[in-house]
Formats: sequence, structure tokens, C-alpha cells
Amino acid sequence: MPTGSYIIRGGLAGRERLQTLARAMRPATLDLLRRAGVGTGHTCLDLGCGGGDVARELARLVGPSGHVLGLDLDEVKLAVARDEAAAEGLGNVTFARADAAGGLGAIGPVDVGYARFLLTHLRDPLAVLRELCGTVRPGGLVVLEDIEISAGLAFPPSDAFDAYTDIYRRTALARGVDPDIGPRLPVLLREGGIAPVEVSLVQPAGIDGDAKLMAPLTMEAIADAALDNGIADAPSLALLVDALYRLAGDGRTLVSMPRVTQVWGRKG
Repeated sequence: MPTGSYIIRGGLAGRERLQTLARAMRPATLDLLRRAGVGTGHTCLDLGCGGGDVARELARLVGPSGHVLGLDLDEVKLAVARDEAAAEGLGNVTFARADAAGGLGAIGPVDVGYARFLLTHLRDPLAVLRELCGTVRPGGLVVLEDIEISAGLAFPPSDAFDAYTDIYRRTALARGVDPDIGPRLPVLLREGGIAPVEVSLVQPAGIDGDAKLMAPLTMEAIADAALDNGIADAPSLALLVDALYRLAGDGRTLVSMPRVTQVWGRKG
């Protein structure tokens, strides 16, 4: 039985999914960062930065007088992040390998601590959140986004979409993590020492486009973990992925991503 808690395939194989995810989430995440007060000159930490999509957005928001540090465990994704930042001429963002669950040591203080879709993959999300809050200076911002997988939707109802949601939930729970952590974020942030806490909910959806592709891309990315944990067999997973791609290509159906809870607040 695997001991790692992260259920989504990493490396270059997972990059297409992360790029699609970044495009689908970009309007909502940018709106969140601006409403939270991220701006010129801020120093930012993007914990669990993946391929660096949000770290680069942060770098543009804070400008040349600010700086962004992106941390992730996947060195392959970090190499991609460095290349893409260089290609975009962003000299105010750096990337380094770090295990979010291993402590952040002497990092900080920063003006903004940010994490998107990280806590859902951790067995002790509060401990990591407290580490993140610890890197933020008094008066600084902590900004989080995370999922509620059970709140995704397909209309008309789809057996394939329901099966995908069920397999994702059971695979995550088998690894000891919370696939529906989104609604817990406000309380977790308070327990991390941030108050008051602001909250919003977003849920990208469409009859075509990136949001609709996230179900088959994610199903492909968690297939290895589902197999390893005995949640499903390889033939049924292959059939399910095919069915989800057909669903994504059907212009008569509406499909959403999981509901996303966004929270933010200042450190006292």
C-alpha cells in the first residue's frame, strides 16, 4: 500500500492538467488576489506552487519591486516553472524544492502566504497551514483556495461523472486526506491564527472549454493511485476516462469543476 498522500500524477505527465487548471481558474484566482489586497512591492510565498502558474501571476501583480518564492516537492514541475518564468521575462520570481509537510524553517517574513489546492492533499493540513502562517509578517495576508470534490456537477446527470467523483473521493480518503476540505478552510484559517476571515465560493463550469476537460484529465492523473489502492481496475478506469472525454466533447452537457472555497485574512 502506498504511503504518500498525494494522489495526482506529477512530473511532465501532469503538466497538461495543471495548465488546463490554471486557465480555468485564472479569472477567479486573479479576482481573489486583488480583493485580498495583493499589490505592488509585496513579497509572496506560493506554497505547493506546482508548475508556477499562480506564482507568475503573483509576480506580475507585485511588480519589479516585489518578489515571489514558489515552493514545491516536484523538481520536474519546478524546472518547467523556472523556464516559463524566464520566457516571460519575470525576474522577480524564484522557485525552490521544499516539502510543505516538512516545515518551512527560516523562510519569511513575507507579506503574502498563498496556497491553492494544497491542503486537500495533506494528512495534517492544519500543521502545514500554521507553518505557512508562521512565514507571514504581522499584518500580512494569508490566502487559500481549495476544493470540495463532492460538489461538482454534470447536467444532464452523468453516470461517468458520478463514478469519477466517487473514485476520486475514495482514493483520497484511502490516502488519509480530505477531498472535500474546501468548506473547512475558514475554520482552519482561524485555527492558524488569522482573523477575521473573508470567504467566497467559485465553481468554473462550461459546455466546452477548460473547466469541462478537468474531469477526464484528473481521472487520468489519479488512475495510478486508484489502482494502487484497489479502488478500481485498469480496464474500468480506461473505459471511464474515455466516457469522460466523450462527456467533455458533448456540447449538450454542462460540467463543472469541484466547488472551490476561497478564504483570506490578515495576521494579527
